[in-house]
Amino acid sequence: MKKHLFIAMVMLLIAIIPSWAQKPKYVFYFIGDGMGVNQVNGTEAYRAELEGRIGTVPLLFASFPYGTMVTTYSATNGVTDSAASGTALATGHKTKNGTLGLMADQQTPVYSIATLAHDAGMRVGIATSVTIDHATPAAFYAHVPDRGMSYEIGKDLIKTGFEFYSGSDFSRPTSDKAKDEGTLYEQCQKANYTIARGYKDYRKKAAKADKMILFQTEDASKRDRYSIPYAIDRTKNDLTLADITRAGINFLSKGADEGFFLMVEGGKIDWACHANDAATVFKEIEDMDNAVRVAYEFYEQHPDETLIVVTADHETGGLVLGKGQYTLNLQALRYQHVSVNLLSAKFNELRKKTGNKVTWEMAQKAMSESFGLFGAVKVTERHEARLRRVFDETFVGKEPALDVSEYQKNERLATVAKETLNDIAMVGWVSGGHSNGYVPVFSVGVGAERFCGRMNNIDIPAKIADAAGWKFDK
Repeated sequence: MKKHLFIAMVMLLIAIIPSWAQKPKYVFYFIGDGMGVNQVNGTEAYRAELEGRIGTVPLLFASFPYGTMVTTYSATNGVTDSAASGTALATGHKTKNGTLGLMADQQTPVYSIATLAHDAGMRVGIATSVTIDHATPAAFYAHVPDRGMSYEIGKDLIKTGFEFYSGSDFSRPTSDKAKDEGTLYEQCQKANYTIARGYKDYRKKAAKADKMILFQTEDASKRDRYSIPYAIDRTKNDLTLADITRAGINFLSKGADEGFFLMVEGGKIDWACHANDAATVFKEIEDMDNAVRVAYEFYEQHPDETLIVVTADHETGGLVLGKGQYTLNLQALRYQHVSVNLLSAKFNELRKKTGNKVTWEMAQKAMSESFGLFGAVKVTERHEARLRRVFDETFVGKEPALDVSEYQKNERLATVAKETLNDIAMVGWVSGGHSNGYVPVFSVGVGAERFCGRMNNIDIPAKIADAAGWKFDK
């Protein structure tokens, strides 16, 4: 009996030890900015309602075998901003809101797991759907006391010298204080970076490039340099987060294969949450899931060498699924075909076209085509009365009344149209800012079993480093 027990214990150890001893050669770190638990749950419930049933249709990343909840407070605030949370997720250190890559004293530098990976000989990529100098991506390479120091963050990008960067663009490529230095584009080229504009241009240039920066096309940046378009607004020529992830894998796999680390941020989930735009939020989360799927396809080819971790920096908006009636009507969101930002732009075009003499019928048509209101989505008398009142107050020869969220300015009528559709869908929002809600973390691959139990955001990079065998100074 004892002999059989001994053999069983030995076999169990043989089975367990390799899973902990094996180190990932390829590490993917996905961060959904603003993606709280209800943002994920709401997306899955919405997908189920599109199939005509109550329940969920799981996202790929939410189906990973390991998952738990994570706290997000910063060193100085119960509610974090993206700079402090990005620094926590990158370096394992809490810091002051607004601070990147420095301790709360805003002087002592702290270094990210991307730097640890680079020091270990791995190739490194940092990517996002917003500007590459935005808070979350910058937390992996920059050290500044103020996240608004975009030009200085760009210089830190070059100094850090990772092999691959990608985003919509630089937010501030020049500085009046440093005209003699040249633009950040020129400084990047001097540092041996090849700049590609769009995925097609990347494919042309990648083979001969030693280091790469992938931005959207120049035409796209002229329209909006601060982000790639929302998934709900996208045209076939727009750069996507899946394109960026695919390019990152391709480029980091080049040459001597010591492995790679790739961080990818779904940055516009947060923007849509700030605008309380539920349909756009769900589409952005599905879009990040598509990017994760690209990494998962790579994992399926290298299952014994790959770790994928998906999390968020904080929750945004205080999203509520249900407004007291014990029901949901999320399927109504299917009729929203553009973001609230693009509906606002359509109203602005109507003003220009008519010499600011837009009629109520024109406004109704725009809302029907864009959001389904007055068409596929039935509008109550109460809703219509509010929409008409806002139209009367802000159109008919009047200057536009704008509602301002963190990253957008929208015509008041577009905002109320969005609020109307949210109300019909039984979706509520607490604010236009961040909250202290839990965020999820999901993982699959080598070392994924570490991501379970109660966690703080600073635990995530420590566990990634532990799985990879990097010395982590905490």
